Amino acid sequence: MKNMQNTTLVYLEQDDCYLMLHRVKKEHDINRDKWIGVGGKFENTESPEECLLREVREETGLAVNTWRYHGIVTFVSVTDTVYTEFMHLFSSADFTGTPKICNEGVLEWVPKNRISALNLWEGDLIFLRLMEEQSPFFSLKLVYHDGVLTEAVLNGKPLTRKEYGQWS
Repeated sequence: MKNMQNTTLVYLEQDDCYLMLHRVKKEHDINRDKWIGVGGKFENTESPEECLLREVREETGLAVNTWRYHGIVTFVSVTDTVYTEFMHLFSSADFTGTPKICNEGVLEWVPKNRISALNLWEGDLIFLRLMEEQSPFFSLKLVYHDGVLTEAVLNGKPLTRKEYGQWS
């Protein structure tokens, strides 16, 4: 289905930093000027794990050896149409290689305590916090209307801004 997509997002960890991708190279990019982890769309017969391994290799040149599967984030984007993305969220501190130049943006190791100061999608602060808290496998739904986060639902229960302090 065209308005539905499976993707992976992976946060590589090293020295209390995440490898972040500043999406600045593609003109028509929903993530333009945002900082995100690495990842991308599933190819035809891929599992989430196969997609994460391929996307990390393609975008960074690194080979992931082991990883943690944190959960599924359902992004709903409402503009003139509705688009839903099922993002499989991973992290890894076990990888080999040297980062290469990425054709989708600029890769940079960013200290975890500086991540919230970057230009992120607002909902990313919720799942990054869940990752840092070592939460069990979770399902997080984030609804955006014209790029503004309007709803967050964790494991079937709506979150309020008060609970997560501006979602963070």
